[in-house]
Amino acid sequence: MALILRESDVQDLIEMADVIASVEDAMRELGDGDAENEPRRRLFPPGGLLNVMFASYPGGKCTGLKAYTVADGHVRFLVVIFGVDGSLQALIEADFMGAYRTGAATAIAVKALGLPGSATVALIGTGWQAATQALALSHVLEISELRVFSRNEERRAAFAEEQHEQLGIITVDAPSAEAAVRGADIVVTVTTSHTPVIQADWVEPHALVAAIGSNYRNRAELPIELVERAQTVVVDQLGAAQLESGDLIQAAEAGKFDWDQAVELGSVVAGRWERPERPGITLFESHGIALWDLAAGSAVLAAARRRGGYEEIDFLT
Repeated sequence: MALILRESDVQDLIEMADVIASVEDAMRELGDGDAENEPRRRLFPPGGLLNVMFASYPGGKCTGLKAYTVADGHVRFLVVIFGVDGSLQALIEADFMGAYRTGAATAIAVKALGLPGSATVALIGTGWQAATQALALSHVLEISELRVFSRNEERRAAFAEEQHEQLGIITVDAPSAEAAVRGADIVVTVTTSHTPVIQADWVEPHALVAAIGSNYRNRAELPIELVERAQTVVVDQLGAAQLESGDLIQAAEAGKFDWDQAVELGSVVAGRWERPERPGITLFESHGIALWDLAAGSAVLAAARRRGGYEEIDFLT
């Protein structure tokens, strides 16, 4: 019997620590060549958008896909999980879960890249995905100060207060992106901007910059100069980044970045990356892969099986 887990079920079941552990395991498998992942594919039917991405996660004993549509201002996410025997295991409504797995990936990158245990974090963007970025980072390091910036002053102030209350950390409602970024150890950009939201000379020479929002080739949250300055560029998957990482695509087209410089996160997690002797700017280009959805989904599904009481369907047996 397959489970049907709606958004409210996911919110009831999901735990960030479980998602981080599962996504980290999946990325290690991808780095070792055991897991598989296919980049996102997009279709543009009249008035809308269809996205499909799929993967195989042996450690989670599953394979499956994520599909989502965009139409009339609505986005609808579905993760389909099959067992290794081909049986349907779950249909999961996956908007909330998607925010968790994206946050988890940033935390895993920070952990794998060996950043200090205590850090000042700058968060550019205060939308749906921003809160789970802060939550995930709080699981892998001590956030000495969280600085937040977005153009909406009222939303920015409310978000800073929410993070202070929920995470119990010092938060700063930064008056500008520059004020947030200067002096920060970790900078996270999580916006839908088509143009850079920070400048290269604001970024500290030892900082890690995680760019989350630019998953179209015509969008760039980061300036080309910052990509050029980066000592290490980490991507979730090279094939996916070459299709949709606007930050890197635009830098490559300008002759300021070579794809041979990119290191896959799976390789870092699997211990196949050598840390540079001298610290420099590290860039993590995170655009989301289906393997993360399967990993997060397997954690949620396991929790649902343990707890019981969720809707089941006899389908594709």
